[in-house]
Amino acid sequence: MLLGVAYGAYETYLRFTHIYEYDARATADIVTVSSRADGWVVDMPALEGAHVGQGDVVVKIDDRASRLKVDALKAQIEGIRTERSRLKAERIYTREQVETAVKTRTSGVAVREKAREALQSDLDFAKIELDRTKKLYATQVANERQLQTAQAAVNKLEFQILQLEAEYQQAEGSLDEAKAGEQRLKVIDAQIEALTHQVANLAAQMHQQQVDVEDRTIKSPIPAVIDRTFVLPGEYVAAGQRILMLHNPAEVWVEANIKETQVGSVKLGQPVHVSVDAYPGLAFEGKVTRIGSATTARFALLPTPNPSGNFTKITQRVPVKIDIANPPKPLTPGMMVEVEIDVR
Repeated sequence: MLLGVAYGAYETYLRFTHIYEYDARATADIVTVSSRADGWVVDMPALEGAHVGQGDVVVKIDDRASRLKVDALKAQIEGIRTERSRLKAERIYTREQVETAVKTRTSGVAVREKAREALQSDLDFAKIELDRTKKLYATQVANERQLQTAQAAVNKLEFQILQLEAEYQQAEGSLDEAKAGEQRLKVIDAQIEALTHQVANLAAQMHQQQVDVEDRTIKSPIPAVIDRTFVLPGEYVAAGQRILMLHNPAEVWVEANIKETQVGSVKLGQPVHVSVDAYPGLAFEGKVTRIGSATTARFALLPTPNPSGNFTKITQRVPVKIDIANPPKPLTPGMMVEVEIDVR
């Protein structure tokens, strides 16, 4: 009799200090792996139930056509780079030619300018001598021969100046022609710049194509176990089509749907005793790590409106996340469990 009273008192005590919930399951983040590109599945190294590490290949899609496009773009880039190198060499050669020609013809213009100045001085002196000879001839101090000689000297110098002036004009024209070669340098610079833009454009296309090649080798984003596969090698997949599902076995927790009348007593960090239906007799210990911000009814596929005005109050449930520390056995998402939350 006393034993029964004591047991009843203990059970009553536990009802006030613990929350029991049978609507609980082990769960995990299930990652759906999809294809980013169209193509034929040529290999699936990991099948259902296989464990894979982060970065391990799980699906390989035929990438031969994509690799050929990458090679073609590389060939185009190399061809344009070769042409750009040729133009750069041509620019260097043309610049040296232009600089040499400008320097040489500038010197020629300067030499003729100095020669013209010297002849002009001689002509001025010869004209003075001619004027003086004319005066002496008028006074019969100088004879006619001296006058003709002075006149011939002036005429000769004037002819030489005219000839040198023509040479000077020709030298200036040659200099302008040499300077026009600088325009050729600008044309080459424009061609080099255009080729540089073409290389950048093709490089961007090549990088995009390389991404397409990489997308055809699908790797696991996390250390995981393959839960289910939806295609087999040899099948054709489209972009966005799901191929397999996986989850990280080290990140499995328990989600319990606690009644809204009890969730007010639940606090973060409270200890939780978990009983797993698959492992009877084994104790799993955890703690509350998250309390849902909405009831499960808000996420139902079929809403429950009340247009008729007839209302039946139903106790709602709030999802509570429970992390399991060092589980004695691995938990599989979907396993049924029972939880006992210590709310003291």
